[in-house]
Amino acid sequence: MRFRFGMLAAVALVGFGADAADRGAATATIGGRKVSIDYGQPVLKGRSVAELVKQLPEDRVWRAGENQVTTLTTEGDLQIGGKKLATGKYSLYVHFGADGSRSLLVNSDLGIPLIKIFAKAPANLANEPWPRLDGYAKNVSDKEVLRAPLRKESSASPVDQFTIGFTPAGQGATLKLAWGEESWSVDVQPAK
Repeated sequence: MRFRFGMLAAVALVGFGADAADRGAATATIGGRKVSIDYGQPVLKGRSVAELVKQLPEDRVWRAGENQVTTLTTEGDLQIGGKKLATGKYSLYVHFGADGSRSLLVNSDLGIPLIKIFAKAPANLANEPWPRLDGYAKNVSDKEVLRAPLRKESSASPVDQFTIGFTPAGQGATLKLAWGEESWSVDVQPAK
């Protein structure tokens, strides 16, 4: 089976449990308010990010994790990459531009229960929110609330398991996504 960077094959569901992707969490206090991200942590297992990018759908959007939808929850208004984001809960995606650019996409669509995608979903995951797997542009691009360019950087040492983290910076933080030999970051500040 060919790995689909943004898609989920039914056969992959058989592995839920001990072999399922780990869930990661990143939290920060920005402007005195809590900001958290919940995401799946896929592992490269000898592949490269460049190889996986070639397998993206035509819209070149990846769901920024694996399995359940990746979410950002903020208790206060933010500025991400200088763009305002209201208090709330959102889904996160990454756009891989054909020119090598990367952008963080913040969307108000929080996905759909797995049971609506896969009738034989495991009971513990059946009602978990899953990203729309048949195309970002087709299904949820109209619910995009923010698109911020990411700074692409080289990682000092390759990261086999996808990670998201915050590094404090004054009243805000730097949000960093890292996988393989790449990392991407954007500034997150309290809204002005």
